[in-house]
Amino acid sequence: MKIRTNRQYMLSLESVVMTDIVMNLFIFFFIFAVLFFVCSCLLIVFFRDPDRTIGHGVVAVADGKIREIIHLNDPEIGDCIRISTFMNIHNVHVNRMPFDGTIMKITHSAGGHVPAFKKESDVNERVTLLIKTDIGAMKIVQIAGTIARRIVPYVSEGNTLEKGAKIGLIRLGSRVDLYLPTNRITAPAIQVKDIIKAGENTIAETHD
Repeated sequence: MKIRTNRQYMLSLESVVMTDIVMNLFIFFFIFAVLFFVCSCLLIVFFRDPDRTIGHGVVAVADGKIREIIHLNDPEIGDCIRISTFMNIHNVHVNRMPFDGTIMKITHSAGGHVPAFKKESDVNERVTLLIKTDIGAMKIVQIAGTIARRIVPYVSEGNTLEKGAKIGLIRLGSRVDLYLPTNRITAPAIQVKDIIKAGENTIAETHD
């Protein structure tokens, strides 16, 4: 029977330890690579910006689901319809111009970060764009939510833009409200819970 020397024992122990270290490093880098790949894929999905075929009439400002359509009297627009679109994290986050017009005023308002699908989100942080068009004033309100805490405008006051032009984004989704003057549009062409795409789907037709 062979008796293992201390040196042989130490070499064997070192081999086991090194194997264990290599395996742990392999597992660590494998997990890191998987997480990096998943995060990269999510970022590609979150910040994708596909081309759109621009629709007719007044088009959607945001991708998402129609949350609410209400008639109201707004201090800046007057008698109008407000169409609220809820943007989920998997939606395209780039917002687009609903109609040809000029950006007259941009206002940033501080606020909370309540989930955008709740009524309380009316007091959330927001960016408001007042737009002059051939059919009267329109207003877009980009509202931050729980995850989406940054609104990034692409436009400045005085910019004249065509329908479907990119006006900004809300990172990781949220809510966008569009105010339309009732005296120059037909009844909304969409309903609550409809899924829409910015620049592509018609929200309403216009009339003289």
